[in-house]
Amino acid sequence: MVAQPKPRMTVDEFLVWAAGRPGRYELVDGEVFAMSPERARHGLVKYAAQTALNRAIEQAGLSCHMMPDGMTVRIDATTTFEPDALVYGGPPIDLDAVEVPDPVIVVEVLSPGTKSVDTGTKLIGYFRVTSLCHYLILDPVNRIVIHYRRGEGGLIETRIATEGRLDLSPPGLTLPVAELFADLPPPAEPAA
Repeated sequence: MVAQPKPRMTVDEFLVWAAGRPGRYELVDGEVFAMSPERARHGLVKYAAQTALNRAIEQAGLSCHMMPDGMTVRIDATTTFEPDALVYGGPPIDLDAVEVPDPVIVVEVLSPGTKSVDTGTKLIGYFRVTSLCHYLILDPVNRIVIHYRRGEGGLIETRIATEGRLDLSPPGLTLPVAELFADLPPPAEPAA
């Protein structure tokens, strides 16, 4: 027997295919990938990040909006990702939308199986979206934020933080690092 090649899709075909289908999927170079179930730690950090972003938007009084996981970000004609949280500016999107066209901030929470994708394929892909200014990768095990920021001349700047505040300008948000991990129990004390 000869293995049949997997059919490839465009983003538009993928969005039609995925509508109403159980589970979550992403499309990379026209190939569909199922997303694995989440661990509790991942869910808690994702929720904390969404809450912290909403709080920062409210405190700044900006016309930005946070969207939780499940929203699609189109990278190109054959690639889409579903970040764990995102922020976009302007008026609220249509309530039936599945895609956010111009994210300014995207957040991914690391999982054991996604680390290389989040720090490789997605890092490169997200910064192909011209509106994107910040990509936050949250490491829930080590309580570290890797903050990638679009700089001058296409330079991507990196900051690794375990405390303090993140400056997310634009759009003008300040995000305390501790709030991103607020829902996790305190770290275990090292054995003596």
